[in-house]
Amino acid sequence: MNQVPVGLKRTATLCVLKHNNQFLLLKRLKEPNKDQYTPVGGKLDPFESPLQAAIRETFEETGIKVTTMKYCGTLTETSPTKYNWINYVYIAEIDFIEPPFCNEGTLNWIAFDDLLKVPTPKTDWFIYKYILDNKPFAFSALYNEDLDLLSMIEEIENTELA
Repeated sequence: MNQVPVGLKRTATLCVLKHNNQFLLLKRLKEPNKDQYTPVGGKLDPFESPLQAAIRETFEETGIKVTTMKYCGTLTETSPTKYNWINYVYIAEIDFIEPPFCNEGTLNWIAFDDLLKVPTPKTDWFIYKYILDNKPFAFSALYNEDLDLLSMIEEIENTELA
């Protein structure tokens, strides 16, 4: 299997599953973002579009079949380590269900107002806020070698967020 050179961006999807103002989030069992709440998602397979990957990853991690998702924006993450990603962010409005089993971690419904009370990547709160405000985004996050967020810019409006 070919190794991705350190520093080269890897491509993934973040699949935000929402019911009203609640998000079905995954408390991750492994890195990156171990023990933090994140959307489901994952790397694109060869020859797969970001939307196809988002639909596939949602089903693989939750068992929920969505036929369509809305594209929301991108999160580009840059660090001096091997953590370098381009994330296509999608949202699907789903019915409220009991959180299903997931082999990647534990799924839980988290209300938007509670997001700052649970461990979550700093970048993700901005994603949820922009989604709830129905605003497109192109986030660019810069990290140090310890993966502490140094800055985050929203590139459509050229606004520094963090």
